[in-house]
Amino acid sequence: MHALRASDPRRIGPYTVLGRLGAGGMGQVYLAASPTGLKLAVKVVRVEHAEDRAFRARFRHEVRAAQAVGGAGTARVVDADIEAEQPWMATEFVSSPSLRDAVLDHGALPEPAVRLLAAALGEALTAIHAKRLVHRDLKPSNILLAPDGPRVIDFGIVRALEGTALTRTGAVVGSVGHASPEQVRNGDQVGPPSDIFSLGTVLAHAAGGRDPFVVVSVRMTWLFAAPGSNG
Repeated sequence: MHALRASDPRRIGPYTVLGRLGAGGMGQVYLAASPTGLKLAVKVVRVEHAEDRAFRARFRHEVRAAQAVGGAGTARVVDADIEAEQPWMATEFVSSPSLRDAVLDHGALPEPAVRLLAAALGEALTAIHAKRLVHRDLKPSNILLAPDGPRVIDFGIVRALEGTALTRTGAVVGSVGHASPEQVRNGDQVGPPSDIFSLGTVLAHAAGGRDPFVVVSVRMTWLFAAPGSNG
């Protein structure tokens, strides 16, 4: 957690803001506390997205669908205000390392742990897809290794970003290295199979200790270097 800046809010809805947890394509994420002391991760939409009516419509739909998932292998959605000047969504705060950080700190997971991870993530994706959601950004940093089982976070949010200025500039919605081919091709229909592709890359990361396409990317850069260059 990082200290609040002067420009950061001190309250979001009924919640007291305690610090900054991070930022992403959608907006800023804060650690906050409810009046009863429950710790929450509150995601606040960037101003430029909040002013986009199409984004607001998608965000409204995705938040309601995410609430319906019910926390099955996911970080449960506790509250949201989709009509606020800057819409926000609050999920339970899971004070556990991400899969990315665990691999960076301790290396590849042992085979039994990878098998358990695969089973748990499969159940989480089944619950998400059953609600007609597609995660679209499954990656090691979006998986928290809680003591009672992994939690998938940020599902349903990437869909709301599609069609905004972010994607109209040609950016890929998703994370390179874990995005499916249809996401990279920009314009191809993305569905549950895209999440299954990303699940494979996540498990390869957990078992091998690095993203599976790093070596391929370096090799491709070398293959396409200009003749006579040193690259």
